[in-house]
Amino acid sequence: MKGKLFMIAVTGILALNQGCSQKKEESQESKKPLSLIVVEPGHFHAALVQKSMYADVDSVVHVYASEGPDVKAYLDKIDKYNTRAEEPTSWKEEVYTGADFLDKMLSEKKGNVVVLAGNNQKKTDFIKKSVDAGLNVLADKPMAIDAAGFDKLQEAFTSAEKNKVLLYDIMTERYEITNTLQRELAALPDIFGELQKGTPTDPSVVKESVHHFFKYISGEALVRPSWFFDVNQQGEGMVDVTTHLVDLVQWSCFPNVILDYKNDINLLSTKRTATKITPSQFKLVTKSDTYPDFLKKDVTDSTLNVYSNGELNYTLKGVHAKVSVIWNFQAPEGTGDTHYSIMKGSKANLIVRQGKDQKYKPVLYIETKEKGKVYEDAVAASFKSVQDKFPGIELKKNKAGWEISIPAKYDNGHEAHFAQVANKYMEYLKAGKLPEWEVPNMIAKYYTTTQALKQAKEKK
Repeated sequence: MKGKLFMIAVTGILALNQGCSQKKEESQESKKPLSLIVVEPGHFHAALVQKSMYADVDSVVHVYASEGPDVKAYLDKIDKYNTRAEEPTSWKEEVYTGADFLDKMLSEKKGNVVVLAGNNQKKTDFIKKSVDAGLNVLADKPMAIDAAGFDKLQEAFTSAEKNKVLLYDIMTERYEITNTLQRELAALPDIFGELQKGTPTDPSVVKESVHHFFKYISGEALVRPSWFFDVNQQGEGMVDVTTHLVDLVQWSCFPNVILDYKNDINLLSTKRTATKITPSQFKLVTKSDTYPDFLKKDVTDSTLNVYSNGELNYTLKGVHAKVSVIWNFQAPEGTGDTHYSIMKGSKANLIVRQGKDQKYKPVLYIETKEKGKVYEDAVAASFKSVQDKFPGIELKKNKAGWEISIPAKYDNGHEAHFAQVANKYMEYLKAGKLPEWEVPNMIAKYYTTTQALKQAKEKK
């Protein structure tokens, strides 16, 4: 009998300890300072923010959305991340769906960081209402797709400052290693010299990007929502991917410099063209048999015309820049999205190529204008400062100058950049502020893209 009572007592103590341990874990979880609210996740980027776990972020994510395939696709991706064999995530999704999802989110405020990646027609309004409610916002690009949206975005930044919250966009391309190193090398006068001013026909900075509607994400064929092909909802090419390119121009040419959009930007010329999508291509990427009514305005002889391509020539603080984006339907076998970038210095050009010769992987080159041993020794000495930041990178001599040899550990892929952006944003949240240049430069960036679109459309 005593033995039985002893066992009951031990069992009770173990249960109590287990309960205390569980409560301790729950308490530690609840003490995490950040909690995500995902609103109307209509783009796969919303899920990519959650491809990793974060030390300071609660595992419970509050999702508010309208019912339909978009939120289902998002939840399916989160489930795959939670159940994958290697490093599974442990997100717990608490989902509310209904037509009043935004009002519900704003009244409940169950988290403190709103993640927005979806229909861009609504996004700027969602941003403004979220910061007005005292919520931090991490938004996928673009945060504004037209001039009216730009005006509202400015109001949102003013509101964010007033309410002491941080509004930030997801600039993944800063974390692509060749872009990072191009910026680092441009800051070294012994290698690069001075950034040239260029001319309208020979710009000093050029950034070109080729994307594809049909692609594979996390190993699966991407299914895009039908509204993605409506420029009134997604935004034209001039204001969508071009956001990344304009950001890279600013970030690389004038690092940590506060830009004044009213005085530092001069639009010179703009151009917009359409990508043609056949009914069978549309079905392949959307799984929809027919064009929805909102796309019929863009259909000619059964072919859908999507204004996804844009080119912009402008000056930034007197430096001539050209950015362009092209959307094709599908990349040839063995290839993918590509990026080209050149920055022209007085001593060398810094060039990122991503073509056949590079096996469709971005490669950074230093193509020299200076010659001789003195310059080569100066390059080797100056390059050591970059090697200290990025151990393992090397200079590989070629006929035109050097190729930068980059260890595979730095090539973590586009999907991993979302966690890098999120971690940087969380550093800013912990500090309670963004770098002084970030907000004015976000404003300058969206002024550039939205005004370029306005100018291009007025030419018609």
